[in-house]
Parts: sequence; C-alpha cells; structure tokens
Amino acid sequence: MDDHSLEEFRRRWQEELAQSQALRRRRRPEAGERRPRRPEAGARGEQASGYLALAQGLLEGAGRPPAPRPGRSDRRDATSRSRSPPDRDAVEPEPLVDQLIRDLNEMEEVPFFDVQLPYELAINIFQYLNRRELGRCAQVSKTWKVISEDEVLWYRLCQQEGHLTRSSISDYTCWKLILQECRAKEHMLRANWKNRKGAVSELEHVPDAVLCDVRSHDGVVIAGYTSGDVRVWDTRTWDYVAPFLESESEEEEPGMQPYVSFVRINSSLAVAAYEDGILNIWDLRTGKFPIHRFEHDARIQALALSREEATVATASAFDVVMLYPNEEGYWHVAAEFEVQKLVDYLEIVPNTGRYPVAIATAGDLVYLLKAEDSARTLHYVYGQPATCLDVSASQVAFGVKSLGWVYEGNKILVYSLEAERCLSKLGNALGDFTCVNLRDSPPNLMVSGNMDRRVRLHDLRSDKIALSLSAHQLGVSAVQMDDWKIVSGGEEGLVSVWDYRMNQKLWEVHSRHPVRHVSFNSHSLITANVPYEKVVRNSDLDNFACHRRHRGLIHAYEFAVDQLAFQSPLPVCRSPCDTMAGYSYDLALSFPYDTV
Repeated sequence: MDDHSLEEFRRRWQEELAQSQALRRRRRPEAGERRPRRPEAGARGEQASGYLALAQGLLEGAGRPPAPRPGRSDRRDATSRSRSPPDRDAVEPEPLVDQLIRDLNEMEEVPFFDVQLPYELAINIFQYLNRRELGRCAQVSKTWKVISEDEVLWYRLCQQEGHLTRSSISDYTCWKLILQECRAKEHMLRANWKNRKGAVSELEHVPDAVLCDVRSHDGVVIAGYTSGDVRVWDTRTWDYVAPFLESESEEEEPGMQPYVSFVRINSSLAVAAYEDGILNIWDLRTGKFPIHRFEHDARIQALALSREEATVATASAFDVVMLYPNEEGYWHVAAEFEVQKLVDYLEIVPNTGRYPVAIATAGDLVYLLKAEDSARTLHYVYGQPATCLDVSASQVAFGVKSLGWVYEGNKILVYSLEAERCLSKLGNALGDFTCVNLRDSPPNLMVSGNMDRRVRLHDLRSDKIALSLSAHQLGVSAVQMDDWKIVSGGEEGLVSVWDYRMNQKLWEVHSRHPVRHVSFNSHSLITANVPYEKVVRNSDLDNFACHRRHRGLIHAYEFAVDQLAFQSPLPVCRSPCDTMAGYSYDLALSFPYDTV
C-alpha cells in the first residue's frame, strides 16, 4: 500500500468513526429516561476483546514513523480553516487513546476476577506458581489469599526445593512457615560454609595400625586398617566412639591378620575386602558380626557396593562376581564374568531394577556387565587405558589416557548406557584424569580432577569446559560438587572449598597425607587422608608423635554449629575418659596443636 492509499484509508476511517460517535450522542437518553442495562459477561468479554484489538492497533500505529511537520503554507491553510465558521453537522473525531481510556474507566468489574471457579480447579491453576508469585497473588483479594496459602501448594514447594522430602502433608500444620524456616536454615548453612564456621573433629584412630581405606554415606563413616580392623562412625549423632566390626578371622594372633584393601558402605550394609581375598558383608541394622563371607582365590583388585540396593561386585584376577540376597535373605552369586585383563575400577549402576548392572575398566577395555547377559565391551581403543570411572543411572564417564604415535590429548568420555554409544568427548589435557564425579553433580554438569593440578567443570550440553581452576600442586585426587560449590582434595594433602559461580576459593585445610576421600552434604563434610606407605610404626610412648604423623587422618566437619571451626573442642574433650587408652588421652591433651 503506497502513501496515497494509506492516507485515503485513514481519512475514510476517521469519517466513519466521527459519524458513529455522532449517532451515539444523538441516541443518549434524555433526563428521566431509563439507562439501558449493562451487557452480560459474554458481552463484556466481547467488549474487552474489542478493547484489546483497539489497543493492539494503537501499538501497531505507534511503531510507524511520525508524520512530517507542516510547513508555513500548511500552517496558513490551517489558520484560515480555524477562522472559518464551524460546521454543525461535522463532529471532530475523538483521539483513539482518549476513547480507550474513557471506555476502560466505565468498566466497573474486571473480567476473570468475578468468575466463580471450583476450589479444586483454582488449586490446579495455582500449583504452577512459585513462592514469589503466590505471595503476590495473596495480595489481590481475600479469595485469592485463601487459595494462595493452601497447604497443598506450600507442601509441593517444599518437596520441589528438596526440603523434608520424606515427610507427608499431615506431618505439619503450616507448610508455608516450614518452608521459611528451611530456607533460613539453608541460608545459615551456606554462610557457615563460606566463612568456615562450624565444628571439626578428628575421628579416633586404631592404635598400632595405619589407615588403608575410607568411605562414607549420609554421615556414616567406615574405615579399614592394616591391623585388619574395620570401624564405623555415625557423625550425625556426634558419637565418635566407633564400634569394631568383627571379621571372624581364622588367625588368633592380631599381628597376623591381613590388611584391609577396600571398604564400602550404604544405608544398610558395610563391606570390607582383605588382602587374602576374603570378603565380609555386615548388616548395620542387626549387629557387628558379618552376615555373609565370600572367599576369592586371589587378591581382590576392585570392590563396588550399590548405594540404594543390596548388591556387591568384586573383581579378583580375571573374574568379576556379583552378589546379592534372594527373597529369603540368603546371599548367593548372581552372575560371574570373565574378562581379558585385570580390573582397575568397578562401579554398580544405580536403579537398574531386578537385574544388577556393573561397569568395569580393565586397561584399555571398558566392560558393560549385566547379570542376565554376558560381558560386553562398551569401549576399546588399543593403547588408551582408562584412568578413572564414575556412573549415574543413565550414563557412565571415564578418563582415557592417550598414548602412541598419534597423540590426541587425554579426555573424558561420556557414554549412554541405554544406547551404548559415546555421547561426549570432554577436555584435552596433558595430564591424566585421576577422578571424575558424575553421580553427585547437578544435571548437565560434571566435575573432574587431573594430574596437571587443575579442577575442571564440564558442561555436558555443549561439550565444553565451563570452568578450570588451578587447585593442587601435586595433582587432584578427589573431587565433588553441588549447585554452588566444589570440594577438591590433592596429593599434597590439601582440601580446598571453591565457590565456582564466583570463581573463588573460600578456604582450605592441609594435612600430611594425600586426600583419598571427600564427601559432603548440605551441613557436613568428611575428608580422609590415607598414607602412601602401609607400614606399621612403633606406637610406644617414646615414638607416639612419629606414629601420629604416619597413621592417616579422618576429619568430620559439621556446619550446622554456629562457631568457628578452629575453635571447636577436641574430640578427646567431647568423649568420656574411659573410651580411650590412658596414654592416648593424656598425650592428646598434652599436644592439642599437633594435627599433622
């Protein structure tokens, strides 16, 4: 449409609008006449839709370029027309904006607010709002305030934000107040994490023994020692006097007991593997004696325990065995696989249903082991061994070391367990990837540690490195992350806490031995420093300090306590005097600052 046609269309539209307004004014009721009845809800809806169409036309017209300013000749013509007598029949058209405002002011009720909806339907509509939107809706009217403060809505918000996930709606009477308290506690815990405010404790060691392996689950810690002892602590109750788990060893002399190679723990089971190929399984709910004992002909090279289910996998020589109880509770061998090389890493895939699934790395081979099927090769590239492993419910991630004439850089490969194909190739580092955490990371994110001293945050959607931190001088040995922080441990014994959103280190703590285990939740942190040498040092009174330096350490941090971590009382001061040996009790008080 050219400019002439557009001007002609505007002129005709203004004439028709003026005629309709003049006709409306002639039809106005005189004094004493009855005003016409206000249109019903349907008519008001049509009127409101007409207003919306009119407002849309105004917005579209506002986007056009402004008309050019009139010249002197145009001004003279306008002046001469203004001086001429006005025509009585012609009515000057009213501006569209003024008409829209006048008509909106005449509306006494806003559509939708006077519509009566069933309460259940209103709840279904309001369930898609967040807490801020519910607070705004509560200020609209009394009816909306009652709907916005319904317990069902605030209970769902608590569940969506991860608060009190195991509670039912009938456990509390005011879920809005419960959500406020949970958010205030979460804010306090985050502030304590950043400022290192809380209580730190060193878990009691076993005399005449060196720490071999440590694992934890939901605040419960298990540790194995060179003396063959296995101890369990429950840090949630601040009871740091750990009970021993009996091994039922055939040897009567304590010095002849084999070392503990690996320990694993979940919510109900504790598992320990020994140097002589013995595997003991304890039920934490029944007692300290093992409920099952399994023997291998050779040393156990890898051990895995499912976090949710009662499934254990072991690797010895060229065999991988899966154990789990039947319907009557008796443990049996569910599946046995034969591999071509010695297994380095072994993990059980969570939430697999009836048949357990495990992932094993053996040199440059990565196996997918299903209980009802034979061993299948998931990944194989000659001369590129796997250096670390972690699994989630649907994916597996492992580090690959590049060797040979064609050097492509060390990478982390992410495979889909359902499709059994590679999804991502992440990183291109010079050093070996020593640890990777996929299971505990937020969705679409993964954190890894490398021997090149860097901690990397990977974005699985773009296959790029979102963040790289220079963390540890001798390489990264353990790493874990959540929605805002990263906790990493190094070979030099340093534990560092990072706020990766700000790319900033919050605090760090140092011990003598390499960090082999890091595990945290919203309010606690468990770290373990395990020595390289599993050599028993003399632990008499004269050489006690030497033994203290070489035995290994386990620290438990509790950030729900509002005090500085370095001012927390010593573990020996919180436990009764009769729970520790006399010389240990006195020497711990004599050397309160000896934390190496």
